[in-house]
Amino acid sequence: MIPEQKIKILFRHRSMEMGGVEKVMLSVLNNLDPEKFEMTVLLNLNQGELRNEFPANVRKVFLTKGKEDFSTNTLLAKIQLFKRKIKLKKFNKHPEVIDKEILKDEFDVEIAMTYNDFSAVLNSTNKKSKKIGWFHSEINLPKLQPLVPKILEQFPQFDHMIYCSEKIRTIMHDIYPKLAYPPESVIINAIPIEEIREKSQENIADLPSKPVFVSVGRLHTRKGYHKLMDAHHQLLKEGFQHSVMVIGDGEELTNLLAQQKKLGVEKTFVLAGNKMNPYPYIKNADFFIMPSESEAWPLVLAEALILQKPTIATDTGDVATMLEHFETGYLINYRTEEIFEAMKVFLTNAELIKSINDNLKNISAKFDNNKIFMAIEEIILNLVKK
Repeated sequence: MIPEQKIKILFRHRSMEMGGVEKVMLSVLNNLDPEKFEMTVLLNLNQGELRNEFPANVRKVFLTKGKEDFSTNTLLAKIQLFKRKIKLKKFNKHPEVIDKEILKDEFDVEIAMTYNDFSAVLNSTNKKSKKIGWFHSEINLPKLQPLVPKILEQFPQFDHMIYCSEKIRTIMHDIYPKLAYPPESVIINAIPIEEIREKSQENIADLPSKPVFVSVGRLHTRKGYHKLMDAHHQLLKEGFQHSVMVIGDGEELTNLLAQQKKLGVEKTFVLAGNKMNPYPYIKNADFFIMPSESEAWPLVLAEALILQKPTIATDTGDVATMLEHFETGYLINYRTEEIFEAMKVFLTNAELIKSINDNLKNISAKFDNNKIFMAIEEIILNLVKK
């Protein structure tokens, strides 16, 4: 009997800096059946802490080198960066060159992992492939507005759209009810539960003085770390001794360092940069905190819950479906005074913390990974059959 031909899937994404979308893609790549699917990832930049984390059965190709491969000489690095921009513009203008020089293959399905990847997939010269978009953002987010017209133009061009949370889909339809939507699915992010637990056992020696709140995320204004630092400073002024450790990197680092110096909290508000393994920090902290202005279905929140960490989180996206107020955590609005009050409660209400810890003991039952991967497989198989 001739074996059934594998379905060829191409994933498009910018790069592999530490982030939720990147972890979602790796999770999908690790769990789609390699007997059914032949998977390729095309990165615009071979860049980021996770760039070498792909499973062995997945082919990785890229358009340009990452900054990790640039010269240590500042002048040469600037020249390399300029050349990279020119090369990317060439590929953007002539996508057929990507097919001939980089991919050298045709695919049954092409997947855009975020709206930033929509153009790359839709401009593919392979007109026979089915196109899937993955949408992780609240369309009404103020900073997204300059990109909204393009996103609305692109949505109907996909054969299927996947939302990472029900709230993201609902907001989209409420604001743009007349848009010609493609077939859609809501698929929450999968959680590698056993891997998280195993990695959390690693020994660490650089956790700040306890009690300590840990947060993990990109240093971006919408993550709310400037508000968290203000709340931290106010708590110290009122005599509530504690530390905060933020794991992550990003464009907001310069501003946060300036704020840190202005408030005099260099020793108690630790900007730790990226960590390949953030889980032992979450596990060994007293509390987890996520003060974001906006999230969809935040993977990092699920990871903190899996590690049974009492958590403070803003009530945004699908957070309220993941965390129950005063049961498995503490929900707040995106306001400095509410961050302050929640942290104060966690530092002073031992009875509440014990109750939350008890309720977190069986929290992993909320996350059904098999169902998630089966849903993704079904979408792909049904598209290819059409």
